[in-house]
Amino acid sequence: METRDEPRSRCHFQFTDVSCWYRLFAGLDEELDTSSDQLSSGEEKMALLVVYSLLCLSCWACFYFIVCYVNGSRSYEWNCRLVTLVHGILAVCITAYIGYVDGPWPFTYPGTKNTPLQISAMVVSLGYFIFDMAWCVYFRTEGPVMLAHHTMSILGILLTLWLGESGIESCAVLFGSEITNPLLQARWFLKQTGHYRSQLGNAVDVLFVLLFVVMRIFVGGTMLYCELISPRPRFFIKCGGVAMYALSWVFMVDIVRFARRKSKSWHQQPREQPETVAANGHEGKMD
Repeated sequence: METRDEPRSRCHFQFTDVSCWYRLFAGLDEELDTSSDQLSSGEEKMALLVVYSLLCLSCWACFYFIVCYVNGSRSYEWNCRLVTLVHGILAVCITAYIGYVDGPWPFTYPGTKNTPLQISAMVVSLGYFIFDMAWCVYFRTEGPVMLAHHTMSILGILLTLWLGESGIESCAVLFGSEITNPLLQARWFLKQTGHYRSQLGNAVDVLFVLLFVVMRIFVGGTMLYCELISPRPRFFIKCGGVAMYALSWVFMVDIVRFARRKSKSWHQQPREQPETVAANGHEGKMD
């Protein structure tokens, strides 16, 4: 009996081992299938984002050409700044709604998953930044600081879209950087129309400097602090935040110089040559 039971027991264990290995490989195969499905789904999402970004780029380019056609008596820079003004107003409105209404609050919940509205705002701005970068390179109007700003903006948005998170921080940065844009464009248009040396021009300059200092330096510094102490955001996102804040200080140095020249001009006779301000007050775009 013992000799007959032993082979049966050995066969039983062999069969069990084979079935265990089969279930193990079957489970691994299912996990691989699930991973491949997730990978293909992620690839499809990225492909859609690329298509939408190219579509937004085409829309901004078409809008620029339409403005040039309708407003043909004006220079290329005038029309490009009109496009820039439209993007600035649009970006501020969308990102303000995201931060104050749709949420989440960027100072409390950095590193969270991107929402559809955040993705839409970033894709629209990504298309614009690529368009404006190409325009500036083609006409050779901007210096290395502004080109670095555009490059970091494009790379930051691409990284946020690729990771699928930290969209609320990117939208907050867009809001802080674009909220001074309408004032900057208004300043340039006032110069072109001969109304800059007036009380309106002085008011625009003062408001621009104050808004830049408050939003880029103080609010931006607080945002960066919340980003760095939070465990949720990725390391690359934190590095991007540090780089953007450092660039804001480069702009700030130029704006302080401009403010000093402006304050001196209020106590002296007007100079023949107009004042210039670099960075976000950059007077670079020229035909």
